[in-house]
Amino acid sequence: MNRSFTLSLTSESTTFVIEIRKNEKSSRMTDIQESAPARSEVAVDMQIDWDIELVMDDGVVLRGDLFRPVGDGPFPVIASYGVYGKNLNFQEDPYTPLWQQMAERYPDTASGSSNTYANFEVVDPEKWVPYGYAVLRVDSRGAGRSPGVMDLFSDTEARDFYTCIEWAGTQPWSNGKVGLTGISYYAVNQWHVAGLQPPHLAAICPWEGWTDYYRDMTHHGGIHSGFLTHYLPVQVWPLQNGLGTRGPKSSYAGPEQVTGDVDLSDEELDANRAPMVEEVRDRPFFDDYYERHSADLDKITVPILSAGNWGGLGLHSRGNFRGYQLAKSKDKWLEVHGGEHWTLMYTDYGTTLQRKFFDYFLKGQGDWAESQPPVVLHVRHPGEKFVIRHENEWPLERTEWTKVFLDPAAGALNWAEEADESHTAYRALTKEGLTLTLPPRDEPFEITGPIACKLFISSSTKDADLFVVLRLFDPAGEEVLFHGANDPHVPIAQGWLRASHRALDEERSEPWAPYHSHESASFLTPGEVYELDIEVWPTSIVVPAGYTLAVSVLGQDYEHDLPPVMSHVGKVMKGSAFQSHDDTRERDPEIYDNEVTVYGGGERGSYILLPVIPA
Repeated sequence: MNRSFTLSLTSESTTFVIEIRKNEKSSRMTDIQESAPARSEVAVDMQIDWDIELVMDDGVVLRGDLFRPVGDGPFPVIASYGVYGKNLNFQEDPYTPLWQQMAERYPDTASGSSNTYANFEVVDPEKWVPYGYAVLRVDSRGAGRSPGVMDLFSDTEARDFYTCIEWAGTQPWSNGKVGLTGISYYAVNQWHVAGLQPPHLAAICPWEGWTDYYRDMTHHGGIHSGFLTHYLPVQVWPLQNGLGTRGPKSSYAGPEQVTGDVDLSDEELDANRAPMVEEVRDRPFFDDYYERHSADLDKITVPILSAGNWGGLGLHSRGNFRGYQLAKSKDKWLEVHGGEHWTLMYTDYGTTLQRKFFDYFLKGQGDWAESQPPVVLHVRHPGEKFVIRHENEWPLERTEWTKVFLDPAAGALNWAEEADESHTAYRALTKEGLTLTLPPRDEPFEITGPIACKLFISSSTKDADLFVVLRLFDPAGEEVLFHGANDPHVPIAQGWLRASHRALDEERSEPWAPYHSHESASFLTPGEVYELDIEVWPTSIVVPAGYTLAVSVLGQDYEHDLPPVMSHVGKVMKGSAFQSHDDTRERDPEIYDNEVTVYGGGERGSYILLPVIPA
């Protein structure tokens, strides 16, 4: 991806110009000059500047809040840029139940702070300023108190963030080193802006954030995901700049309205939103649009602490693994945990981990590079038990890549390949699909790493959507579920593929991680057998003795038998979070309410490739 712009930076004593090429063209950015904040105060031993104006390359003025120690500094900076309203407290609607759940389950997340300035998915300045950091929070273009057109995850946002980083790195109170941390949205745009290589960006800590807009978020295996249709109207548009008095009022930022001081009409608000839902629906294949909205990992050289979540199925976990693997950074670390998506970063564990990382790269303090293992895994056991283990690489070098073969007619998984072919069919749009089980073992065994599934299938129509789910059952036959990043009841792992998107990018594929080009559709001839390679997102589970591992091949989203749970974006969750694949405009029932036959044994030996870790 070629992104570029020219930037003229003005500090107290120096002006310098940076030029990055973009499509052989460049555009002039406005000089970055500090303008007076709307209001300043000292509170809880912090100097707080509200609504600082930050001028972007096209003249649009974004607004940010700055929290720093009282005094001249210089201080390193922790910066964030995003859509969730810099002046909206984490404890307020729509995040009230998330805060309550987090504070109840993990009391340390709320301790050590008045929580007055806590925001959703970014750091609490009261937990950073006393340690000598300045914290800058900027409302992204079109969100909160920043005017403009909302275009999430775009080149424009990456350029804006670049400008904010360079402003923070050139102020007289700054030591010239800027670090980025934050969850989800605030992790995604770290991957994006790091590819632009801002000179004052010293380190990033993307906490559970995707890198590939198409494969991680909008089209799983080429199957359209409805995430944006649930997410935008509930979590983003209610915080759009221009809602003014119709939006929330800040509980802590004086007289400010969270969504700006101007009331725009519904028509004006709509005009200030890029048509993201429509763009995704109109673009079923990977193209320049998705590339522009994805991270350019080849260009990232800054130190990285990538923090992922085993339970981030269908949204974030793949990005943290691939970001760690593919970034060109010399200094990079991977940490993978479980639990809720928005929790662990705020715990004493998460805060201490981040501060040690940033102390080293922003302050030159501590021994992070010498003492921190390259990979820290919270190895998962049933019952929400995690055991921390240090590793040297990802995937683990000692992995025993083990093929477990499908016997479809018997509904079984076998360690040995069947000599005779068998097959069985299932109706795609049913909850049951086809489930195959592995006989329980007398000793526990561990699966930790990426997973691949090879299936030989035929379809009664010209296409088929395959949903592959790795599941666990206890000795009584009850399914064991895990607390996902968003959904409290999820299986071990999931993978997806639209059969017409089966073409592989051989250069980017690994045996354990098939990579599909998704550039065009190659439809099926009904009844003819096809070979599919399906990527199943990385996972970790120690299977206890006597427990049964199972693989389900489905034609729709996985659903468990427990009562459904309502998500914070207003979508009912039944085991696949809110990344549903049920839009009939994208999945015509005449094609996808089909009969799929799965083959195994003989020359059509379907299997799942498991990353078995020796004891």
